[in-house]
Amino acid sequence: MWRGGPRRWDPVSPAHGRQAALGVRCSGWRIALLAVSALGSASAATAGPVAMSFTAALERTDRVDPALSAAKHAQSAARLTEKSLSTLNRPIVTVSAQYVEYQKTLSLDLTGPRRDALDSSNSFLDSIPGSVAPEFQTIASDIVGRISQALPGLFAALPSDVSYRFRQSVFRPTVQGILPIYTGGAIAAIKRGAAAGTALGEARTRSARDLVRVNLIRAYFGQLAAASLEDSARESLAALDDLLSDAIKLELAGFVPRARRLEAQVARDAAERQYERAVLAHDSARSDLASLLEEEGVTPTTPLFVQTAPLPPPSTFLGGEDDLPQTREADAATAVARAGVDLAKARQRPQAFAFGEYNLNRSNALPVEPDWIVGVGVRYTLLSNIGRSQSVAAAREQEAAAAETARGARQTSRVATLRAWNLVESARRSFVSLDSSLAAAAENLRVQQISFREGEGTVTAVTGAEAALAAARTQRVATAYEYELALAALLTASGKLDAFPQYLAGANVRIPIVARR
Repeated sequence: MWRGGPRRWDPVSPAHGRQAALGVRCSGWRIALLAVSALGSASAATAGPVAMSFTAALERTDRVDPALSAAKHAQSAARLTEKSLSTLNRPIVTVSAQYVEYQKTLSLDLTGPRRDALDSSNSFLDSIPGSVAPEFQTIASDIVGRISQALPGLFAALPSDVSYRFRQSVFRPTVQGILPIYTGGAIAAIKRGAAAGTALGEARTRSARDLVRVNLIRAYFGQLAAASLEDSARESLAALDDLLSDAIKLELAGFVPRARRLEAQVARDAAERQYERAVLAHDSARSDLASLLEEEGVTPTTPLFVQTAPLPPPSTFLGGEDDLPQTREADAATAVARAGVDLAKARQRPQAFAFGEYNLNRSNALPVEPDWIVGVGVRYTLLSNIGRSQSVAAAREQEAAAAETARGARQTSRVATLRAWNLVESARRSFVSLDSSLAAAAENLRVQQISFREGEGTVTAVTGAEAALAAARTQRVATAYEYELALAALLTASGKLDAFPQYLAGANVRIPIVARR
């Protein structure tokens, strides 16, 4: 009889043997499956899974993945920055307006000018009598004498200094312009650095896209593999349920000892635990894919696949190192560092510029302010608070570091490509060899089950055959999944991940998708 739930067997006494034998066909694993199906139905009632092909999932990840979206925004920012710096050679024209109130005091010392004026006046008066007719010279001399006597008093009345103070409110709208003529190479270096920044953003976006797609391959086909492994565990549990049922019947009939039936019980319970682990693993895989695609649940419609024909030789996947995202990123970083070297050198050189200013309110200008002004200027830093030579040396070291990183990225790509090619080939060969193993394991199980029912075989032989078949089924699914992951690694290392859908479409073996139960 059953005790403690549909999946737990207890030893059956002879008094209840016939009742247990009749009920064994409605075995525990079927009841367990009904419970799992009921839970699945309740979950589907709240949010049903979305059927999605791999191509559709690929398109969706490009839209919803936050890391890829962040990389795209960073790339757009770099591109806009480059565009904004493309006009550095143009003049800078600004308009400013000021409203000022000021006070000005002017002081003028008149002592010297007064004395000079008196001396000049006396000299002039002395020359007048000689410039008139003789008959009038006496009169002219008399008049000049009287004026000369009065002049000191007149000039003495003038102040020795004059002071003038005034206050005024002025509105000063002006237009200023400055045009760089020579910057020591700074503008060119900044433009090259901005262009390299754009290339760096593009490389990082592509790296993020490749990472997202590799994660999708892992999660999408991982869910399919988990579903197949769960189904395999379910089949093993069902087979051992049947074995336990047969063992109970044979024990009741007196053909096998109680130890055989207990042995079958132990094997069946182990299969149940394996099945429960497979269910949990499948649930985790479903959650992983659903989270990646930002869906409540996803049902993959593209099956696991394997191309049994060998791949092209490894040399066909080499030679594209310069186009890899990692290499392009390292090359862009090298270009940025090189621009930094030029910019550091520009700080050691003079700068030349043209400038101009125009007063738009000349009628209300300051007394010393020009109506307009234009000119050219040269500026050179004699003493800086930053070691300019050390800055150049540091920039060169950064350039060398970036160049070495790029060289290392190329070497890593070649090694990773060859290693991934070997992994793909190993998975392909293993998968091909599993067909015969799977057929042999299935036939062996069938023979052992018949022998046991006839009373000739042992429980150990049957459970061993069932374990071998389960292992073969599991290994076949796992090897197909390994093939997908290795192929993704190969295409990523060689910069050809975009071709993954073509390899999928050209595969000649597809593992049927397990219907959800």
